[in-house]
Amino acid sequence: MACSGNAAEMCGGPDRLNIFTYKIFAVSSSSSSSSSTSSSTSIPITSTSSTSSSSSSSSSTSTSSSSHSTTSSSTSTSFSSTSSSSSSSSSSSSSTLSSTLSSSLFTNSSTSSTVSSTSSTTSTTSSSASASPTKAIGWYYLGCYTDNVGARTLANGLQVPGGGNAMTNDACQKVCLSSGYSLAGTEYSGQCYCDNAFKNGGGPASDGEALCNMNCNGNSTQICGGPDRLTTWQYYAGPPSSSSSTTSTATTSTTSSSPTVLPTGWKYSGCYVDGANGRIMLNQQNDNQQMTIESCVNTCVGLGYSVAGMEYSVQCFCDNFIRNGAVLAASQSDCNMNCGGNANEKCGAGGRMSIYNTGNLTIYQPPTTLNTTVAGNWTYQGCLTDNADKRTFPYRIVNMLTNNTAENCLSLCSRFGYPAGGMEYSSECYCGDFSNIVNSGATFTPESDCNMACSGDAAHLCGGPSRISYYAWTGPALYEWHRPTGSAAGEYQFLIGGPVIPLITAQTIKGKVTFLEKFGTSPANNGTGAYELDVTQIGNYSAAWRTMHVKTDVFCAASLTLPDRQGRQIDIGGWANDATYGLRLYTPDGSPGVAGTNDWQENVNEIALQNGRWYPTAMIMANGSILVVGGEEGSNGAAVPTLEILPKVGPVLYCDWLARTDPYNLYPYLAVLPTGGIFVAYYNEARILNENTLETDVVLPNIPAAVNDFDGGRTYPFEGTSVLLPQHAPYSDPLVFMVCGGSTPGPEIALDNCVSIAPQLGANQNWTIERMPSQRVISCMTALPDGTYLILNGGQQGRAGFGLAINPNHNAVLYDPSLPVNHRMSVLANTTISRLYHSEAILLQDGRVLVSGSDPEDERFPQEYRVEVFLPPYLTSGKPQPSMTITSVDWAYGGTYTMTITSSASANLKVSLLAADTSTHGNSMGQRTIFPAASCGGGTCTITAPPGAHICPPGWFQLFLLDDGVPSHSVYVRIGGDPAGLGNWPNFPDFHPLPGVGPV
Repeated sequence: MACSGNAAEMCGGPDRLNIFTYKIFAVSSSSSSSSSTSSSTSIPITSTSSTSSSSSSSSSTSTSSSSHSTTSSSTSTSFSSTSSSSSSSSSSSSSTLSSTLSSSLFTNSSTSSTVSSTSSTTSTTSSSASASPTKAIGWYYLGCYTDNVGARTLANGLQVPGGGNAMTNDACQKVCLSSGYSLAGTEYSGQCYCDNAFKNGGGPASDGEALCNMNCNGNSTQICGGPDRLTTWQYYAGPPSSSSSTTSTATTSTTSSSPTVLPTGWKYSGCYVDGANGRIMLNQQNDNQQMTIESCVNTCVGLGYSVAGMEYSVQCFCDNFIRNGAVLAASQSDCNMNCGGNANEKCGAGGRMSIYNTGNLTIYQPPTTLNTTVAGNWTYQGCLTDNADKRTFPYRIVNMLTNNTAENCLSLCSRFGYPAGGMEYSSECYCGDFSNIVNSGATFTPESDCNMACSGDAAHLCGGPSRISYYAWTGPALYEWHRPTGSAAGEYQFLIGGPVIPLITAQTIKGKVTFLEKFGTSPANNGTGAYELDVTQIGNYSAAWRTMHVKTDVFCAASLTLPDRQGRQIDIGGWANDATYGLRLYTPDGSPGVAGTNDWQENVNEIALQNGRWYPTAMIMANGSILVVGGEEGSNGAAVPTLEILPKVGPVLYCDWLARTDPYNLYPYLAVLPTGGIFVAYYNEARILNENTLETDVVLPNIPAAVNDFDGGRTYPFEGTSVLLPQHAPYSDPLVFMVCGGSTPGPEIALDNCVSIAPQLGANQNWTIERMPSQRVISCMTALPDGTYLILNGGQQGRAGFGLAINPNHNAVLYDPSLPVNHRMSVLANTTISRLYHSEAILLQDGRVLVSGSDPEDERFPQEYRVEVFLPPYLTSGKPQPSMTITSVDWAYGGTYTMTITSSASANLKVSLLAADTSTHGNSMGQRTIFPAASCGGGTCTITAPPGAHICPPGWFQLFLLDDGVPSHSVYVRIGGDPAGLGNWPNFPDFHPLPGVGPV
């Protein structure tokens, strides 16, 4: 229907709307003008150097000759073509393609995109319009935007070539654009996110650019977001094509009007033969019956490609080069099919493609298999079958849309310890083991089946449909797992049945073990919440277990042994309401074989946290105070992204990094660093806090997760398990933090690696990745007196939570940091007991490991009350345990102390100190292993205590004598005193009598 105010325009119809969108385009400093006689004006997509002038009634086109050069190293041919000026004149408006087009491209070269209107009663002629050039096609900075790890502003995390360590804004923009996204954002120095719309309420940050303050890992001159902040960009592909259709009562005339100016720098490069050796371009778009040269070119520009090809009138292809030895057609007139959307333009033909490009046109010869040694020691094995229902290799990386090469893919596989891998379907990368090939039933097929060029290397093949270009690592072993047998593999033993399923276990300085339970785990649901186990009374159940009491539910609390004179245990936070604010204290008493009488003390009205906390972590600081970090409000409540100090010092401190990574940062890992500062690892991030201000001093590289998923995590709920590796006198080596296992979002495949870092070496380092013999999540790790570590418990798929993990891992693994990296793990004995969510493992004074718990609340797996011990190989070797005594158990930093050796079998003697720790949710709070300077001989060892609180935070330690690696029974010693005066806290009636301060 004609508009009521202008009969030359259409204004919808019955139940029909003419839809327009409004965009504001920045005007560049240059301008071009065009004269038109039309009922409307078409604005070109971008300004060009060509000028329209009225000088004749027909257009003339001049074409420069093209030159080419061949480069043997890439087997490619480069074509360059200069732009030309084209002038045309007509009584109507004239527009010229910014490319050198032969006259065969148009059925009438003098016909331009002119809109005319004819009516029986009126003829409308518009006044000439001057159209200013629009802003250039490309990326435009939007600003610093908010983000949230649990609800992403841009939902699609992608890898850039080289991974997070090579992150730049340019690299992120390129991978987003090539994946079809118009929004790109970089975050936290090494993360790239893409989308076509902002989600989850994300938008410009209220604090402006303040928190977009982190340099890009790959270019320190650029900013790549920050904590919970995205450096955000949007791609502008130009204004939409305009067309006009004019209808009158007497005569109807419809003319297709597409913008007749291509993006700056784009040109026509000729009519090429397609299909002679395979397709000459990839990335075919959906058929478009209204396709024009301009629409195809602009589609490719919008997707980030530099070459556009039109074929068979309605087909558009995008790429960055042309492939398979493409050659020009014998005649340019072979491209003779009219474009579907403009009969005046030619869009290829059957087996012929009209090629447009910007810059030089690169032609690759048919791709070949890369048979040379790749990425160190990878060698090609053949073309291997794959099946989407039963993958040949388990780890699939699918976001390498523009950068998949043999080098990029296989170096990723070997970094994560996988000796078999390959590429499929041009852009997919797979990693795994040789055994996967046998187990999947994959077979070799003819080499011709692997026929697709790599998305990042058109000269070489990257598999094909359901076919993998398979490579094998043939260099030195990527890892070695020792497999001792018999007594050398250690042994699990049943110890005793328990009254409850513990949530937290800890050995007291009296040698007994406290069990704290989540309310309701006793078989009759009549538990008291707390029990104490005397391991010397195992033959007498009632004597072995002493009933204790807590007032509120300790479900997912933190726990520590304090450095006060009596080695009290403290439990912090809990499940809900008052429990989340709760502080519970127990003063150990009694002795082995003699029952104590003390119980847990608690009164939330006398002493409480400032913020209620569920799933917090606690740590003794170098000054002796207690640092409490993170958690949630309780009962699956909101995040508590704060720190606080006990005894109370000032208000809580808000941490944006905790807020940003909730809910994946619970039970974070903490450590005092020898150089000062506090290390914290949470979700898949890590940083160093200033020990005085608790503000961030250093942001460390992100923690690697799975080879195919950098969003995997290491803390609850993707729960791994962590330790600090041993410190040896004279303490010149940096302290190393290690975390093993964890899980990934989505399918929640457990991680099969340990990663480690020396935090004090700063941000310019990489995590060391060591592959484990099996996958683990919700596992435990216990420090042993000989400096090794026992990894045990957990599942192989899922995450922490009730009913959320499966495939129990029954195997124990020994980690020996004295061996070379990737040769440190030994596969030890198995248990028959499944220990999943809420399992624990702690070191006893006799060198055994107490193993307890499993509260899956899942009918597939039992609620586990049985308590086991694991005997490490040093206790099954047949060698006798040495024995010793020491009278001085209260050590000052740097002091010397004498141990009396009462029995030993060799002269190979050492001394170790293991900090008192508590076990819950894979977190051994307080754990630390120290080998102090010691001189042994003549029946004694003279030991020099660690020099200060940053090497050895104040607290209680198990002192062991090691005879050729076999430990004695330990004696608890206190090192560093009680500098914060915790022995006088909290001074309230319900917590008396207090230990006081002073010597032990």
